[in-house]
Amino acid sequence: MRALLRAGMLFVVCLGSASADPPASFDAAAAFGARPSVFDLRLSPDGKSVVYVSAGPGQGAIVYTRALSGDTKPRLVMTAAGKPDRIGGCYWVANDRLVCTVYIIVREPQGLRLNYIERLVAVDANGGNPKVLSKRTNPYTAGVDWHGGSIIDWMPDQDGSVLISRVTLPDAHLGSRIGSTDMGLGVDQLDTRTLAAKQMEIPNRKAWRYFSDGRGNVRVLELTDTNEGYYENSTVSYLYRIKGTREWVPLAKYDYLHHEGFRAVAVDPTLDVAYGFKKKDGRLALYTIALDGSLKESLVYAREDVDLGATARIGRRQRVVGVHYSTDYPHIHYIDPAIEALTVSISRALPTHPALEVVDSSVDENKLLIFAGSDTDAGVYYIFDRTTHELATFLVARDPLEGVKLATVKPVTYPAADGTQIPAYLTLPPGVTSPKGLPAIVMPHGGPDARDQWGFDWFAQFYAARGYAVLQPNYRGSAGYGDAWWHANGFRAWPLAMSDVLDGGRWLGKEGIADPAKVAVVGWSYGGYAALQSAIVDPSVFKAVVAIAPVTDLIALREEFRRYTNYYQLGEQLGTGQAAKDGSPAENAAKLKVPVLLFHGTEDINVSYAQSQLMDKALTAAGVKHEFVTFPDLDHQLDDSAVRAEMLRKSDEFLHRALNF
Repeated sequence: MRALLRAGMLFVVCLGSASADPPASFDAAAAFGARPSVFDLRLSPDGKSVVYVSAGPGQGAIVYTRALSGDTKPRLVMTAAGKPDRIGGCYWVANDRLVCTVYIIVREPQGLRLNYIERLVAVDANGGNPKVLSKRTNPYTAGVDWHGGSIIDWMPDQDGSVLISRVTLPDAHLGSRIGSTDMGLGVDQLDTRTLAAKQMEIPNRKAWRYFSDGRGNVRVLELTDTNEGYYENSTVSYLYRIKGTREWVPLAKYDYLHHEGFRAVAVDPTLDVAYGFKKKDGRLALYTIALDGSLKESLVYAREDVDLGATARIGRRQRVVGVHYSTDYPHIHYIDPAIEALTVSISRALPTHPALEVVDSSVDENKLLIFAGSDTDAGVYYIFDRTTHELATFLVARDPLEGVKLATVKPVTYPAADGTQIPAYLTLPPGVTSPKGLPAIVMPHGGPDARDQWGFDWFAQFYAARGYAVLQPNYRGSAGYGDAWWHANGFRAWPLAMSDVLDGGRWLGKEGIADPAKVAVVGWSYGGYAALQSAIVDPSVFKAVVAIAPVTDLIALREEFRRYTNYYQLGEQLGTGQAAKDGSPAENAAKLKVPVLLFHGTEDINVSYAQSQLMDKALTAAGVKHEFVTFPDLDHQLDDSAVRAEMLRKSDEFLHRALNF
């Protein structure tokens, strides 16, 4: 157990049990594969209660509310079995009412891909008075509302009302009172208790997103563009309203594919500006643009070494207080001095938890929900009272790992073939400080529009606990390091990305960290693609391949989207013609010379199950020793504790055999 005691203005951390070596009966696959015990925590507007989601059986989920004083026993709000209904998280809309996202996975009408059907549901904190906030459809509705709407303003001054963007679809009851040809995304003010609605923005066919100022005013509109009458360009336009007017006027443009221009993310009503990201010297920086008609642009913060990430926000109005970025370690640059001083103070009280973040707050921002963790701690949620200066432990993120000694994660660099230093993270088995001749895993991250970050990683930690050294490279083609590192992304620039991944395996052997005969490559999603493709490029480096939900055929992947508006954009992202064929593991399976283990869920929306089916057939035809494990009804994340444990256990056994470990 953990406890935090207050002593004057100082915080003293008291840990009831220190991390220790696990007992002989410890089931590492079950412990590391278990879904988080609690997730998606949110603080009520008055700061007196918390809502959170707990993992249920299979892919199921259970929503609880819990008071912070008095009767603090969890109170059941709703459950989802995971087949087919699932829960995506809940937020407070009043002190006694929640809005939750629920969804199911279905096959789209054209039959090529799976997709989510999402709905927003309001429910009392005790589970009563459920109301569907998404617009209802009927047999005469032309089209499908897949995503069900988004809350763009929680309107804390209103008791249970929100601003919600919702799609309107044509209704074929033409000539009747309920028939309509209206179509597009609009905004309504909606009472979540009664469903009484007031239209704030009429449906717009090109509208993609609306931004409120947190005070009930829609100030910025994002519009998509199309070519050939149907397919989307990668460029969007932003319009805005000068305070007190209704006319939309131009604000900026942004190209999502090339990250060019200004990408709006928030509106600050006090400063009367839009926050957004724009490149400075090839790296994403945080800017503001004035919404007073002058369009004055101001730099808020930039780094010379890395891109900036998401904004840090606080409160029911989602006030921007800082911006995330990651060098070797994650950081937040605060633009609010009071919040910065507060987090510095709390960090001193939690010196072993450098990854600290304000997750949520009460309306008055006096009660804060804080998450703190590290590489060797999966994390703890705390409640901080700014008026009494009390910091109290609330919930542990992963109960099965409490008291288990975890591996340290060390930032390293290694030389690529051309001399470029590749940043990476090296995780060694717990207690190992001078590695020599270990079995090892190179673990390229997914994306590729992503990067690995320092901190707790259940996937890497499992293999470290099983005795492997794990190297996670941020190969060229990764995001976060600017244009020069990004190149044309890890698909279009796959030869460079694969070279960096392979050089990571070679470096482990040259440094003596690993036995060169016992180095494998393991990856998930794009990481699974990189695992397969790197072993094709040079079959001598890795002695085994584990690929989970991998992309395997770039041309086939693009074809899945032929009827979608982003079809041409995918061609630019993935490549076309011979380059795409050369970069497809399923087209080059005969070049693989080592055993392969594939895992894939049949309800994967991110990377279709068909991708692994293609690889399985190609490996069989080429006579490559392999195994293909299918998980029926599972999604891309294999979001089932028992299934994750099975995947970890099977992959560990496979690697032990392949590496003679």
